[in-house]
Amino acid sequence: MAVESPRVALIQFPGSNCEWESKLAAETAGIACDVFRWNRPPAELTDYDGYIIGGGFSYQDRVRSGAIAAKEPIVKTVFDQVTDHGKPIIGICNGAQVLVESGLVPGLTPGKVEMALAPNMPDPSGRIAQFCCRWVYLKLACAPERCAFTGKYQPGEVIPIPIAHGEGRFTTRDEDVIAAIKANDQIVFQYCDADGNIDTSREVCPNGALANIAALCNPEGNVMAIMPHPERASFLRQIPGDVAGEWGQKKLAAHGDLSALNGAGPGRAVFIAMLEALKARVPA
Repeated sequence: MAVESPRVALIQFPGSNCEWESKLAAETAGIACDVFRWNRPPAELTDYDGYIIGGGFSYQDRVRSGAIAAKEPIVKTVFDQVTDHGKPIIGICNGAQVLVESGLVPGLTPGKVEMALAPNMPDPSGRIAQFCCRWVYLKLACAPERCAFTGKYQPGEVIPIPIAHGEGRFTTRDEDVIAAIKANDQIVFQYCDADGNIDTSREVCPNGALANIAALCNPEGNVMAIMPHPERASFLRQIPGDVAGEWGQKKLAAHGDLSALNGAGPGRAVFIAMLEALKARVPA
């Protein structure tokens, strides 16, 4: 029987700072969302249909971003629910780092840390600081149906979205991992320019990520780690007026129209797709 009224837990660690805007983005898309503190009994997580781990600086990014949070008992419970029962989870920014450190992404061997979200590569021009906070463009790199969070995008669609991280460079030294994620079509979004061109310059790929990776899913497609922030692009009012392309034009056209400005931005589709995936899922 499909899930009628899906409810997700948005996990809050010490140092999280994006939980309330992520909750708003999820609820605006129609998902019931509870902020779930890290020190609650982990068994309570089994009552939820899916999960979100938001951005911030869990445990002050000590050791490595996401490394300490990934060892928390609640993450072990989430790991079991995701791998054994197929529940969806999205990790955004620091949440993506937690998913990588827990071995859920890329998840070729679940539980094994196979990649890193390493410090951003320096900008050769010296114009961009290591901590990068600005708007970029993403291109959908997989088929929309490949991942639980992309079903509302068009093939190859380009969207503007903000980033804010200092350790966001997807990388690995293992050539077998690189080959596997490409063969499995696990690269979900890539950094691109406004026209969808893949370019390795720091202007386009702000952190120097391998293959311009901005988001990865696991082989099953129910887990996505994404470094940019879809919750900060969920409303049209959040889009800068100088963004190139369709979304910048929509923002300018909506000037003075509060109803239009509160309409969907490019990031909302992530949460709407999650809602549909939750409703369609048959509980294991």
